[in-house]
Amino acid sequence: MTSCKCRFCNAPLTTVFADLGMTPLANAFVASADAGEPETFFPLQVYVCDACKLVQARDVETPGAIFSDYAYFSGFSQSWLDHSERYAEAAIARFDLHEASKVVEVASNDGYLLQFFHRAGIPVLGVEPAANVAAVAQRRGIPTQVRFFGRKTARDLVAQGHKADLIAANNVVAHVPDLNDFVAGFELLLKPEGVLTLEFPHLLRMLIENQFDTIYHEHFSYFSFLAIERVLAAHGLAVFDVERLPTHGGSLRVFAGHAGAEGYAPSETVLALRREEEAFSLDRIDSYAGFAERIARTKCALLDFLIDARRAGKRVAAYGAPAKGNTLLNYCGVGPELLAFTVDRSPHKQGRLLPGTRIPVKAPEAILEEKPDYLLILPWNLRSEVMQQMAALRDWGGRFVVPIPEVEVLQ
Repeated sequence: MTSCKCRFCNAPLTTVFADLGMTPLANAFVASADAGEPETFFPLQVYVCDACKLVQARDVETPGAIFSDYAYFSGFSQSWLDHSERYAEAAIARFDLHEASKVVEVASNDGYLLQFFHRAGIPVLGVEPAANVAAVAQRRGIPTQVRFFGRKTARDLVAQGHKADLIAANNVVAHVPDLNDFVAGFELLLKPEGVLTLEFPHLLRMLIENQFDTIYHEHFSYFSFLAIERVLAAHGLAVFDVERLPTHGGSLRVFAGHAGAEGYAPSETVLALRREEEAFSLDRIDSYAGFAERIARTKCALLDFLIDARRAGKRVAAYGAPAKGNTLLNYCGVGPELLAFTVDRSPHKQGRLLPGTRIPVKAPEAILEEKPDYLLILPWNLRSEVMQQMAALRDWGGRFVVPIPEVEVLQ
């Protein structure tokens, strides 16, 4: 698939925002037995729509090929579980959710979030396209339907009696190629006074903090607040509140309801964020220039560090096998000759090879066994959690390194 038109407003896409070359799908991990087999690489190009200013990647693969069997399980990050539990507690209190309510999560993964509503006695339903991930949620007792979300799924769920008081959609709106069909489903599934919450990485933070590694083929769109408001409004949904979150290097949690519903006037935080993005000129196409040059500088800095470490006889390993890490390593052309291995807590990634770079993924215990001189934290947004887990690195003089927003060796 190659789309040359904006997935929201259908205008032609002509302005390049970033070009990260040819890369494999970020979660297409390679089995060790297939180390000698070829991989498919796709262009990783991102455009900004001149008309509506939605930043978006061109389609290169179908959602079914990307998400039907998925390597990412949310429940392996303790900080993400803590974040989700806080959200559930706050939502229950704020929206007076109880045993007669219904909470639906779209892209519910392994039940990481819905488990907290379930424990509180609130009926839940997950909608998750990856059967292998949904099976974990089902074993936890979280009702989960294995399917992609959109108008048809929403109509089916309504017919089954699943109209929602609260719809949660965390880190998924960026993952859908048919954006209009997806958002239209929310409007159909939501009760008249129901609430939709969306969480997604904030484009403004990407621009300010050089977070280019959050670009990968699974992310079809990259949202400013102004852009997400336009998309929701086009489908009868109005934003009434927004929260800034530290997750994923800086995210937004947007609260929306049916346009015209009582009690949902825009909050001061909504008005303030609109003003901030307008001041940054995110509604002007020239504000997106210059990002590509900052990306290139980061590539040079990371390669300089890794090459200097190798020449000095130092060994560098990495922590984590996130999609953002695979974007970074493939764009920079880093292989096992510069990065010996990486470790990850997920057993679904251990024993496999990173896509493209073919760097081996081991269990975290490998750090203690092999004692590298440097540990490159690929999920840099979790740096505090990783440094706490791997504190023993300092016992033999090892040091932590983060690549974003710029390469930094941490004391």
